[in-house]
Amino acid sequence: MKRLIFAVLAIMVMAAPMANAQKVNKEAVLAKLEKADADVANPKKGTKAATWMARGKAYYDAAVAPTKDIFNGMELSVAQLAIGKPEATNEGVVLNGQKYTEMVYPWMKVYVAGGKIVTWIVTQSVKEGDLAMEALNSYNKAFELDPKQAPKIAEALKFVENYYSQGGNAAMDAGLFSRAAELYNCGYTVQESPAYAGQKNSDYLYFAGYLWTVDGANNKASFVKGAEALNKALANGYTDKEGNIYYYLYHAYYGQTDSAVREANMQRAKQLLMEGLAKFPNNDRIIEGLINVYTADSNSDPKELLEMVNNALQRDPKNKDMWFGRGRIYYSLKNYDESITSFKRVIALDPNDALATFYVGFFYIAKGDALNEEINQRDYKSNAEWKADQEKVTNIYRESVPYLEKAHTLNPKDFSTIETLKILTFRLRDDEGMMPKYEKYNKLYEEMKAQQNK
Repeated sequence: MKRLIFAVLAIMVMAAPMANAQKVNKEAVLAKLEKADADVANPKKGTKAATWMARGKAYYDAAVAPTKDIFNGMELSVAQLAIGKPEATNEGVVLNGQKYTEMVYPWMKVYVAGGKIVTWIVTQSVKEGDLAMEALNSYNKAFELDPKQAPKIAEALKFVENYYSQGGNAAMDAGLFSRAAELYNCGYTVQESPAYAGQKNSDYLYFAGYLWTVDGANNKASFVKGAEALNKALANGYTDKEGNIYYYLYHAYYGQTDSAVREANMQRAKQLLMEGLAKFPNNDRIIEGLINVYTADSNSDPKELLEMVNNALQRDPKNKDMWFGRGRIYYSLKNYDESITSFKRVIALDPNDALATFYVGFFYIAKGDALNEEINQRDYKSNAEWKADQEKVTNIYRESVPYLEKAHTLNPKDFSTIETLKILTFRLRDDEGMMPKYEKYNKLYEEMKAQQNK
């Protein structure tokens, strides 16, 4: 262990004299690229896999030259031994909603928080163009010439993939969403190489599509790219855990307002959201998207959406998740009776579903609130008439109590249920036996709140 420490110290001491400025020998790097290009253009050398592999290495080295000595989470004190002192330092620079210390170097700007590098922005490259993609193309050519070199090429591809992955992370943290999307998409392109031997996944496509869709708010063309990447991810069998890919795809299509195939895009958005709803009926974003599609299009009737859901339930009446989704749709449309009916079906299929049980109680409260608001808008001619309507509201609130208490029994640690019961029992405190319940739930609420604040 002591020898390791001494070795590290020796490296640090050796690095110290060079720590005056970031070093990128542009002339030397360009000379290597020129030689690599000349070699592959040579009639004899250009037929050899080794020549193309050497070109791949030269272009990869050129691509990483500005950032090869830093990484996310790197201690600033260590980084400055490698890249030297900055040309300028700017405090309190806001980037992607966060404040950083900006350190300006000849080839990049580094953003620091808590004494560590968080992200960076490359400000110049040794040569125009995507140098890492040139490296990938060279490695692919090497494989084409000599497939036996696959193990060596696969090892080199790991570095190219990592370049795009790290670059994408840095760009996303910097709020450069379009740039991050491009880099993530290129990371997936590396995986499509015939010599790639790593674990293939579609995370790159998902994040690229998501970020392009986010960028679409400022650049409409990004919506098209987002839809392409997300569709490709779906075609590969990819879905994120929450099913948000369907919601982002909906936005990617919905955002293409100037598209000549607007109507086709809207139909595709509907199709995707319905597909997503079937797989992820608890996803409120998907339901929100469906409501938006059906209410924004004058040619669409929300009843069509409900008809599709109801037809699906006729085919599979024991589909608990579809009943859950149906209830959320009706709630979005403020049809509380149908929402309650839907979630009661969920409970009938699964009596131990705490969330569905909570929702029944919650929707009774929503129904009571809606009636109470309506009553407040009425012009009453007698106090007795007003009291009669108020009693109707109270009766609706009363119906929620057993469901919320059952939900609490099923999930005693759920804060939302306890908080709702506290408020509800206080409102019904004049009912017989309700005040002791309020005291019980208020005590639980205060205890849980105190625990959360520790």
